[in-house]
Amino acid sequence: MQTPLSMLLKEKSNKIQTLAPEDTCFFCSEILSKFGIGALLVMEGEKLLGIVSERDLINKLVSKKLAPETVKVSEIMTRNVLTVTPETTVQEAIEIMTERRFRHLPVLEKDKLVGIISIGDITRWIMLQQQQEISALTGYIHG
Repeated sequence: MQTPLSMLLKEKSNKIQTLAPEDTCFFCSEILSKFGIGALLVMEGEKLLGIVSERDLINKLVSKKLAPETVKVSEIMTRNVLTVTPETTVQEAIEIMTERRFRHLPVLEKDKLVGIISIGDITRWIMLQQQQEISALTGYIHG
């Protein structure tokens, strides 16, 4: 659990899907659906402005009966995004996600976006670690 997030990021694609603040919520939902992801970062050049998740679309758009074709992501995005660094450990990320009820954490290194970690990424990593441990213990028992 003391593994740095940089190790998890190495296993992910280098391509990070992002939005511009003027993109519509409809476009956002298309990208989320197309790539099967739960959140998109809103960027202005290299600067992280916010994050838009499926929850944001439901709670701030659909439940208020707003038109996704006209509402900009900048109007519903979560601002002041909590970020982590590549040195943040898996354990620390789990604690943040659990306490704050986040499912996605942007990873920044010196204010530059290097990735995003989801609860699914962490779950997958834990599962792989458990499989390796079971394999090692089974090998030890069976000689």
